[in-house]
Amino acid sequence: MVFTRRTFGALAGTAVLGVALAADSTAAPPTESASRNVPTGRPPAPPRADRRPHSVRHDGYSLIVDGQRLVLWSGEFHPFRLPSPSLWRDALQKIRASGHNAVTVPVAWNHHSPAPGRYDFTGVRDLGLLLRTAAEEHLYVVLRPGPFLGADLDGGGLPGWLAGTGGGAGADDPAYLEHVDAWLTAVDRIARRHQYTEGRGTVLLYQFTDVSGATSTAYREHLYAKVRGDGIQVPVFHKELDPAAGPAERGPADVPPDRGLFFGAATSERARPRTAGVLAEFTAGRPVPWGGGRDGQRAFEAVRREFDAVQVRRTCLTDIANGLTVHNTRTAFGGTNWGWLGGPSTVTSYDLAAGHDEARAPTPQLAAFQQIGHMLRTVPDLAKLHRAADVRADDDRVRVYHLTNRDTGSHTYVLRNDSQDQVTTSLRLAGSALPVTVTLPPREARLIMSGLRLGERRLRHSTAQPMLFLPIGSMDVAVFTGTRGELVELVLETPGSPVTTRLDPEPAWALDRNLLRVTAPLGEGGLSRVLVEGGGSDRPLLLILADEDDAARMWPVETRKGDFLVYGPSLVRTVTPHGSGVDLTGDVRTTTGLEVWAPGRIGSLTWNGERVRTTVSRGNALVATRHLKAPPAVVLPTLTGWRRREENPEADPRFDDGRWRVADRTATSGATPVPEGQPVLFADDYGFHYGDLWYRGRFADARGAASVRLSYRAGPQGLVMAWLDGEPLGVHRRPEDAAAGQGTGADGTDGGGTDADGADDGSDASVQAAPAGGGEATAEFAVPEELRTPGAHVLAVLVRPMAREEGSGSAGAHKAARGLTAVTFEGARPGVEWRLQGAAGADPVRGPLNTGGLYGEREGWHLPGPVDEKGWDAVELPVGRKDEEKRQGVVWYRSSFTLDVPESVDASVGLALEDDPGRAYRVQIFLNGWNLGLYVNDVGPQHVFVLPNGVLRTRGENTLALAVLSDGTTPSGPGTVSLRLLGAAAGGTPMTDVASPGR
Repeated sequence: MVFTRRTFGALAGTAVLGVALAADSTAAPPTESASRNVPTGRPPAPPRADRRPHSVRHDGYSLIVDGQRLVLWSGEFHPFRLPSPSLWRDALQKIRASGHNAVTVPVAWNHHSPAPGRYDFTGVRDLGLLLRTAAEEHLYVVLRPGPFLGADLDGGGLPGWLAGTGGGAGADDPAYLEHVDAWLTAVDRIARRHQYTEGRGTVLLYQFTDVSGATSTAYREHLYAKVRGDGIQVPVFHKELDPAAGPAERGPADVPPDRGLFFGAATSERARPRTAGVLAEFTAGRPVPWGGGRDGQRAFEAVRREFDAVQVRRTCLTDIANGLTVHNTRTAFGGTNWGWLGGPSTVTSYDLAAGHDEARAPTPQLAAFQQIGHMLRTVPDLAKLHRAADVRADDDRVRVYHLTNRDTGSHTYVLRNDSQDQVTTSLRLAGSALPVTVTLPPREARLIMSGLRLGERRLRHSTAQPMLFLPIGSMDVAVFTGTRGELVELVLETPGSPVTTRLDPEPAWALDRNLLRVTAPLGEGGLSRVLVEGGGSDRPLLLILADEDDAARMWPVETRKGDFLVYGPSLVRTVTPHGSGVDLTGDVRTTTGLEVWAPGRIGSLTWNGERVRTTVSRGNALVATRHLKAPPAVVLPTLTGWRRREENPEADPRFDDGRWRVADRTATSGATPVPEGQPVLFADDYGFHYGDLWYRGRFADARGAASVRLSYRAGPQGLVMAWLDGEPLGVHRRPEDAAAGQGTGADGTDGGGTDADGADDGSDASVQAAPAGGGEATAEFAVPEELRTPGAHVLAVLVRPMAREEGSGSAGAHKAARGLTAVTFEGARPGVEWRLQGAAGADPVRGPLNTGGLYGEREGWHLPGPVDEKGWDAVELPVGRKDEEKRQGVVWYRSSFTLDVPESVDASVGLALEDDPGRAYRVQIFLNGWNLGLYVNDVGPQHVFVLPNGVLRTRGENTLALAVLSDGTTPSGPGTVSLRLLGAAAGGTPMTDVASPGR
């Protein structure tokens, strides 16, 4: 492969990173000559909050922690998308076990701040608890407090109240900067207590807001000066989007499109030192939009097919070839857009094709992350790579990227099959007299090495990818991986005559002229193990060859008493040696064996607290004499005992709205102009930022009013519905939102409505589509002739605003109006006095994003505990038959159920909703008062909603409430509602129920 000047720049880091920054404000940036003084060697030990000072630097190759090179392999985790702090430890343990040595933690401003000057870091928002847990799990932390995050969040993570505050929309506006500074002060007060430089935690890097060339340098320098002034000592960087960068599927000459730049205030552009290559965000998936987008109702499956293990290897290994040594995978665990958290581009589920899915179960993608992560952590040669001479494969469909480590003399080759065919090709590696043959499946990539030191021996070459190398007690263990069924080859240099023992029937070996050649078909009978003793070394070397499935059950763990390697379980969480024994904890999903390679004095073990009888294998492993058992069956109850109550009394002209906010403002704090002759109707100006909004307009005379026009802003899948004097006028949504659905009426018709000329077609209500675009839309509803009368009238309007736009703070999208923007009548000009009502206030436990302004929410019908039985009728589900009365508005359904999951079982439970997709309704799902999702029956594609443990009482009683909003054109739901087991493991982490106060 021919390397261009740009390629070399990417490999060296100069095209990828900007200004270098030392770990503290007094030390000078590392120089290129200083980097040569940091040789290749084992990385630093896993981080701890050890109360000792640590140095954090970087040069043109990698981060340097305490004088040792570190390749950072971070997995992004959004704690705000998992409102159960007990499960944070579960997620962090899985992130670490799957090969990551760091976790990137965004901190969402809107999750922590219900109002200006108020910042909540308690309960499910306890940032300090998360950082302490990450340190206890020996993970470095890359802290990312914004202020703007993007991350598919409402407003990009900016709080809704920003739209109702003074000042302009730009990032250089003093009023905006004042709020930004207050937010960063609150976060940094916590962050500085957890910095690795002081040994008080494991925060290693700090990333402020995503910026681009359009954002002023002054803004970036302001943020940098702010965090430094707050006492943040660790290196600071930001992600910069480069529109000129290459596509997501990168070649060796492409600079990654989402690049990280370390930031310093006093270094000129011409004097930039060489800095480590940072990939601030490797996107391992994409969010699923309403309706599924181009993938339709199979969108979740389509995303996982697109971002499979092959794609992970292909992209990540190319990034390694590009010289990147600071990686962030977004995301390692996806999570849930509960409440009104999510952005306009995503449904409730934020699965995002992560290595662990929303139900916390491993996915097929995980194996690739695990192999690469353990390789980067245990093969130190990859921390200091240089461009090497071009190497070509015999078959041009395979690209070869060649790098070398000058300290050790090893060579690294990244091979990429860019075709749709399986390709077997040959290439010549450094130190090999003959070409080696490699087989790559379609679009597959692989990293192979030659000249790699394996303890006291040297690997001449291997056609399998190295996964890990560990010195365990008095022996060394090396694991290599490849594709199931493939015949792979390893060649070791052996100056003497080693004793070679085949521990499994599949591998074969041959010794010729001081070269030990080992071959094995992968996956034919499980692991292929070969023990090499002698041959110029006093330390035995155990070679393990594994296919992808077997490699996914290998768990290397570093402890203060030495390294361990565990094979068999679905997950290993902790390894705690003591004396001559070791205690292991982890998960078992299916019946499995257990093998443990341990330091020499370890002779006994326990698994999840139970003693395990073992024997010692020929490969010096402790092998359990009995299999670990799969979890017992988990039985879920049928949901019965439903009770039903209609709401929206606000549509009744007799409703008392005396305590509602009067819409009497004439000027807005937002960025949307106020229409001439209209009062300010924008919800944010009156303190209502999330969830449903009610408007009631009183006027004295409806004579001549042929129709009413409602202009509004509500985002994708937002809608407006109206009543005049209690009579439904109809529902309105954008055409692209309607087109995303499965159909219209239950009988296949359009469900009735208003004709193009505005004439009433005889139906009770109408459903219309707004003009295309994400901005303002206008609904026009015909006024029934019998209501065009003198006297008092009441126009009631329910607006469901969905996610606000995600433009960055500098773009000002967070200042755009939400809710009604203008109301006019065709044929009349009555004076209307408006009042509005939204959420009653931020839930003190669940936060500002949990609830909106439905009547049932204001009355607490979503909360656990007893409700007044008056008005609630018994009902059986499913409902919504063709003969059911059509109704515009909201109906509530409540039920309770009790679970009794064994304490030793970690079960993940979901709520499944199924119905005829022609029925136009949507459901807000409340579990124990927590708003855990929005189901849109006629749009989809999501039908199963994860109920996170902790919010879900797995050993206790639960209250389920469904708020069903129907547009009146079809019979409403809900249809079939059931609990579904999404996965179970024997193991898990200790659980504490999340506070869920009731009525």
